[in-house]
Amino acid sequence: MGILYDDVVMIRQSEKEGEPSVITVNCPDKTGLGCDLCRLILFFGLSIVRVDVSTDGKWCYIVFWVIGKPNTRWGLLKKRLMGVCPSCSSASGILFYQSELQPPKPPDVFLLKFCCRDRRGLLHADVTVVLSELELTIKRVKVSTTPDGRVMDLFFITDTREQMHTKRRQDDTHDYLQEVLGDAMLSCDIKMVGPEITACSQGHSFLPPAITDDKLNSDIDERQRGSPPSSVSIDMDNSLSPSHTLVQIVCQDHKGLLYDLMRILKDYNIQISYGRFTTKQTRKCELDLFIMQADGKKIVDPNKQDALCSRIRRALVRPLRVSLVSRGPDTELLVANPVELSGMGRPLVFHDITLALKMLNTGIFSAEIGRHMIGDREWEVYRVLLDETDGSSVPQHRIEEAVWKMLMGWE
Repeated sequence: MGILYDDVVMIRQSEKEGEPSVITVNCPDKTGLGCDLCRLILFFGLSIVRVDVSTDGKWCYIVFWVIGKPNTRWGLLKKRLMGVCPSCSSASGILFYQSELQPPKPPDVFLLKFCCRDRRGLLHADVTVVLSELELTIKRVKVSTTPDGRVMDLFFITDTREQMHTKRRQDDTHDYLQEVLGDAMLSCDIKMVGPEITACSQGHSFLPPAITDDKLNSDIDERQRGSPPSSVSIDMDNSLSPSHTLVQIVCQDHKGLLYDLMRILKDYNIQISYGRFTTKQTRKCELDLFIMQADGKKIVDPNKQDALCSRIRRALVRPLRVSLVSRGPDTELLVANPVELSGMGRPLVFHDITLALKMLNTGIFSAEIGRHMIGDREWEVYRVLLDETDGSSVPQHRIEEAVWKMLMGWE
């Protein structure tokens, strides 16, 4: 089976503002492909409003309807989407399926270290936006402010383009930061470090119950954050297909919802043979998924069904965990999100945290990203020590609510 190279991913941009653009993916299938595609779409800041999925287990056809932004880099998105599709070999412009015999090599990790003069909103308005535009993924960050008003930033990053080892790429990154920060930037240095720097269990070991508690307490959490309680309906049916389990889900929409769902299915090594996702004007989502296990069989074991439903419910009701705690005279914001078994984290979390704090005019004194084992899973934990030295502190419940809504796309 062959397909023209340019037809692996096709994008038809919307002609009118507010109407969805259409992304079509036509390529060899693999378990977890939907998760990888949804992660990239989320990384580019797009909202998925509808999806159709169809596959025979060897070749898949996926159509995304997405709402973009005026500055969406569609050409770059197409290139990145093609990059996560299974390997193909080329012959006279035709691509043929080629199974992946080896797992992908982990990306190189680089330390971006720079010193600059502090100013309110710097982390969002400048640094995180620049890193996102440069396609640099933050794996870990340590930001601290000195008494004389200087900020020392240590960003452990990976390069989506896989070019950071070159002098040209490093110079371009330095020049872009210099252009945005101007005279505020005092020094900048980039060097490669070992991947062990982003290993699990870094930094502080203590995490509050609001982060570690795996029980669903969504009604209380959502009332505190000013959003209406959500309900999630999950039904499994094995009577409609001889080889597939039908999963029907009705829930409230949030940013990255499809990524959260696909991440669970990828971690469970479950394949979608057919699927449909639609959103309503009331922010309600409806999903119909015909799925099978890695052995090609439907899910009939009640224990496996209950475990999968429970994991999906937690991911849809509480995809991230947000908590504000007092550290003596200081206030610390903690945000946690689960990490894929492949080691990939959720995109744009630090970006959204810093944007929410900037909109509240709340400064950041220091920040760290680390990974911790919570229960049987690895989580990415963001620790942000708030700067309240000017005395204009925002009520804690308002900060927690603003960060939560920004992360959920309800701002």
